Amino acid sequence: MHEMIRCYIGLGSNLDNPRGHVERALQQLADLPDTRLFGHSSLYRSDPVGPPGQPDYVNAVAGLDTTLEAHALLDELQALEQRHQRVRQERWGPRTLDLDLLLYGDKRIDSARLQVPHPYLCQRNFVLWPLAELAPELHLPDGQALSAKLDLCPMGTLERISL
Repeated sequence: MHEMIRCYIGLGSNLDNPRGHVERALQQLADLPDTRLFGHSSLYRSDPVGPPGQPDYVNAVAGLDTTLEAHALLDELQALEQRHQRVRQERWGPRTLDLDLLLYGDKRIDSARLQVPHPYLCQRNFVLWPLAELAPELHLPDGQALSAKLDLCPMGTLERISL
């Protein structure tokens, strides 16, 4: 039996009823094999990052405990994106569902397919603030308190839209 690893997943959508995609994905994360959803943040509205002219995003962060290996978890997340008809056309372009593995325990992973901690974790308010809501006492793999990063990445136009 593998040990449970605490993971955090960033969710985002800005196409075809974004709130519905994020809410359904939160429910579907609870059904992943060898995984338990232990909580999630509120939903947030955020400005799009990337190509201009995109609709606003709905974002959240989910917390999972899993015995899946990191790349196996990534495979499950990408399969879930596909069930939401995710199309990868342009970098940071609009999407029905984006699932990012933000943290996988205290592990650091740098492979062709996966970087953990997520490389933009501390630069994106739509990731940092929901993560801090879900896990206010969290420390990053480098030992720094997540709460210390909030001052460096202000909430700006990010707004909570549901609990």
